[in-house]
Amino acid sequence: MVEGKERPGGAGTREAAQPDRWWLVVAAALAVFMASVDMSIVNVALPAIEHDLQVAPSLTEWVVLAYLLPLAGLALPSGRWLDGVGRRPALLFSLTGFATASAAAGLAPGLAWLIGARLAQGAFGALLFSLVPALATAAVGPRARGRAMAVITTLGPLGLISGPGLGGVLVDAAGWSWIFFVNVPVSLLVMAVAVRALPPGPALRVPDRRWFTEAGLLSAAVAALLLALSLTAEGGPAWMLLALPAAPLLALWLRMPAGGAVRGLLSAPGQVGPHVALAAAATAIGTVFFIAPFFLQRQLGESVSAAGATLLLFPAGMAAMGPVGGVLGDWWGPRRTAIAGAVVFTLGLALLLPLDHSWDPADLGWRLLVAGCGNGLFNAPNMAMAMARAPQRLLATTGSSTSLARTLGFALGPALATLVWSASSYGPAGMRAALAVATLLSAAAVIALVRTPPLPAAGTAAGHRAGHRAGGDATT
Repeated sequence: MVEGKERPGGAGTREAAQPDRWWLVVAAALAVFMASVDMSIVNVALPAIEHDLQVAPSLTEWVVLAYLLPLAGLALPSGRWLDGVGRRPALLFSLTGFATASAAAGLAPGLAWLIGARLAQGAFGALLFSLVPALATAAVGPRARGRAMAVITTLGPLGLISGPGLGGVLVDAAGWSWIFFVNVPVSLLVMAVAVRALPPGPALRVPDRRWFTEAGLLSAAVAALLLALSLTAEGGPAWMLLALPAAPLLALWLRMPAGGAVRGLLSAPGQVGPHVALAAAATAIGTVFFIAPFFLQRQLGESVSAAGATLLLFPAGMAAMGPVGGVLGDWWGPRRTAIAGAVVFTLGLALLLPLDHSWDPADLGWRLLVAGCGNGLFNAPNMAMAMARAPQRLLATTGSSTSLARTLGFALGPALATLVWSASSYGPAGMRAALAVATLLSAAAVIALVRTPPLPAAGTAAGHRAGHRAGGDATT
């Protein structure tokens, strides 16, 4: 029986009666692609920034962290705020702020200015990541939701992974400032579509004082965790002690309203599995993309450009199979499709485990392609599962929680890879061990999805209750 049937009279029926607004889905996907690119595009520009701004190499890392900190720390608070305001004013506000911060980053005369602009970019990026899944969910009817999520979940990770390649082209052609300036016309284009496609909706309102307290607590906890991970990757496991303050800060935050909303969301049937699977898959990707360039350049002796071209086979597989995952999820069911994609992803990572020094780039490349195809098949239906099962009033919160799971996974991956690799004095055996950990994480994603029960069948009393909680989109 196919998953994704909506029950008569529910919110899903009302959505299905409206025409699908695919231009809004594409515009939202473009926004999340832009914000995702900015997570990684700056990495390739760091040497040029170091030279032009005359700063120490150790300080340039904060150009990256300054974006990640608010992106992770404000993900959940921003979702709670966005659930109570109009979609169009929220999107216009987020894009205006992101474009302004991007222009300020490109004009930065010094490191302090650049870090401040990146902090602002990350704050508005957190709003975009939280808002986009809710926009895509509302833009189409339940029967097209998997395809809409395929557009979003393909372009988001694709932007993150392709960021260094795009950044290299821009830095070589026009200078590092243009990796930020290019966000301005993209933001204006998405704003134009939003004005035409979205109703005005309720006006924005300033969050209350308690919201700022919650945001401060969560941001401080995430800052402690990311700082510990960053320093551990450089200085060893002892630096993980810096993460200890995160626990009491998170405990305080969980006692507040936003923490209660997230607890309520994750206690809804079928929500924990997609979140755990997303975090595990993102950590596995972060691990692989940290190790693979070192293997290509140190073990196989390939050039930087050849290594970059080989790594692009992973996002190529994602781009090819992302739309397939959306269509298949709508037809066959999101849970089954997500499990199939996670299995293929795990298989691709398992095929990488030998890391034989006799390989050439093609031997690594086709294995990355298999893994990328599996991840592309997994992303859209996994996200559709999370959004379809979320209470209607918590759609933006669900977008925030999934964004946080993905961001923390990508941040944890490199640190985890470094810890495992360093155990073998940075030798080939440590590379294989790191990929083994990535494979185990991917297998954990499969288990999390298998253990996630499908929603009750439409037409039963339990199905009506589940369908009401999920906005009318019950599955069988």
